Amino acid sequence: MEVLQFIDTKTVPDIVHTYSPELKKNAVPIIIDNGSYTCRVGWATSSEPLIQFRNLIAKPRRERLKKDTIEIPQTPQLQVGNDIVNIEAVRFQLKTQFDRNVVTHFEAQEHLLDYAFSHLGINTEDCVPHPILCTEAVLNPNTSRQLMSELLFECYNVAGICYGIDSIFGYHNYHKPMESALIVNLGYQYWYCCHIIPVLNNQTNFENTRRLNTGGFHIVNFLHRLLQLKYPVHATAITVSRAEELLHNVCRVAVDYREELKKWANAEFYENNVKKIQLPFTINTITSAVTLEQQKERKRELARRLIEINARKREERLAEDEEKIGQLLDIKEMIELGADRETIERTLTEFQIKNVLDLEKTIFTLNTKIEKTKQKILAASSNIDEMEEPQAKQSKFSKMAFESDKEMYVFVQNVRKLKQEILTKKMVRKQRKQDMAKRRTAAGQERMRIISQLARKEKGNDDFGMRDEDWDIYKTISKDGGDSDSEAENEKLLEFDEILRTHEPSELGDCSQPGEAHQLHIGVEMFRGPELIFKPYMIGSQEAGLSEVIAYVLSLFNPDDQLKLASNVVVTGGLADLPGLRDRLLTDLISVRPFKSTVNITIINNASLSSWYGARNFAQSAEFMDTLVTKKMYQEMGAEYFKVHKYSNPFNASPTSIAVEGDLCV
Repeated sequence: MEVLQFIDTKTVPDIVHTYSPELKKNAVPIIIDNGSYTCRVGWATSSEPLIQFRNLIAKPRRERLKKDTIEIPQTPQLQVGNDIVNIEAVRFQLKTQFDRNVVTHFEAQEHLLDYAFSHLGINTEDCVPHPILCTEAVLNPNTSRQLMSELLFECYNVAGICYGIDSIFGYHNYHKPMESALIVNLGYQYWYCCHIIPVLNNQTNFENTRRLNTGGFHIVNFLHRLLQLKYPVHATAITVSRAEELLHNVCRVAVDYREELKKWANAEFYENNVKKIQLPFTINTITSAVTLEQQKERKRELARRLIEINARKREERLAEDEEKIGQLLDIKEMIELGADRETIERTLTEFQIKNVLDLEKTIFTLNTKIEKTKQKILAASSNIDEMEEPQAKQSKFSKMAFESDKEMYVFVQNVRKLKQEILTKKMVRKQRKQDMAKRRTAAGQERMRIISQLARKEKGNDDFGMRDEDWDIYKTISKDGGDSDSEAENEKLLEFDEILRTHEPSELGDCSQPGEAHQLHIGVEMFRGPELIFKPYMIGSQEAGLSEVIAYVLSLFNPDDQLKLASNVVVTGGLADLPGLRDRLLTDLISVRPFKSTVNITIINNASLSSWYGARNFAQSAEFMDTLVTKKMYQEMGAEYFKVHKYSNPFNASPTSIAVEGDLCV
């Protein structure tokens, strides 16, 4: 079976494009598809967006300086968009301008706009003398749009602004846009939510539009946690970026999720359909650059140094013994010359010697010790250059010859049985020792009962240990359970392991290939992740799934309008490319629609860029200039004002505070 590899794609920093005089002179509109996952920016005259980058900034924390230092703290370098080469390295420093599907963090939005305009070649210090067509969320709050207009007009002094809904732009870029459609947007706010938007007679019905607060962000996190729980050893290697890569390249939507789970319960089906993903790993190979002769010489040198160290220690001990025996001989001579008794006793006490007889014995012992030490020194000095090379350590057990495979099988099974018996005994002793230490276990209570009986004996009759049967009582109340792991058992275990390793290498878990221990087996997980948008309760959400929300939106219309919408369901966005999504939606909708009712589902080609293409086509039309809000209108009508068109949200002015005059009731 083919083993797949993680691509671990690294972003490439964007180049700064040429800002030609023709673009500035003609005031070509700039199209900004401001998605919460990816931002796409380009000129209205371009066939493709010039810049595509993740809508993220990485703001490193300032390093804390020590109190003794007087250095001026430097501001950490801010990374924006595709300047973030390795997202996982700065995962905990990432920030986005979105909160759910609404732009709320305008400091981050300003950094991202600076990045976009500067890579288009525009000097943002002066102004951006171009009209801006910017996408926004369905039913975007007035406060968000107000702050966005303030940022574009006050900070960049743009020529004009037009807002539109990305999924509506994407639908009208579809090669067969009809007057009525049910748009299922799985792309805008890819990270957080999905939208179901009904369009009747080219009019968007915002009243019956619904949002599902489950999106790609939840799927990626769910898949990430599933794999980390399945492979806790490789938890650090299973990153969010790799889970996202699996979602795009491996995952698919099950037409019938329950039936799919039953298939994967079959071992043969699992082996034939599982996807194996190889994690990066390094093989620890121990290679020596030295030759065999050099290794032998190194061993001889180490042995020679060890002999020299031991000889030096013997010489030091010999000098100490010779000095001590010289002092003892002086004391003996002093006694023979007839020194007074008090002086002799004081001198013997200083050397911790009791009497003259003990002095003679100590002198004799030291003489014997000195002679042996001298003999060892002479033997070591004569043999230091005659060292033999130590023999290579051979395996204690070589592979035995058997008359038949059955005989070898019986032998191996017997060895395995003996090994298991020793392990069982060790486990029983360990458990008994633990039970002895606990208070409420039977073993612990029995131990305390015996100890209490022994304690009742009178002190005068304390003869415990005088009889042989007392040893049995001691073993019973011992915390070690009366037995411990002997060296013989440990040696037997090592012997059995070597036998099993020789005759059955797989017994000890040796892999035929070193990389097999670093592989992810993606089986049912490839269906379980995308299933989340149909079953949000899998992550504890109480919301309905995608198919249920679509059925509910259809139920809000009369039968004729339901037929129009169900016969033209258009799916757009990043998640629309998941294999099996169309078949799953078709199956679910057929099950809730009337018998023989028409249901048609279409996935937009290149769904992730369809919104930008639709916005570009609108910017090239004559209607676009009439929908622009200029700075003069912005100053007169207010920051939240914008012009309504068929691609935009409805405009509902925010209510002003009204002072109510009346009598105060006390």
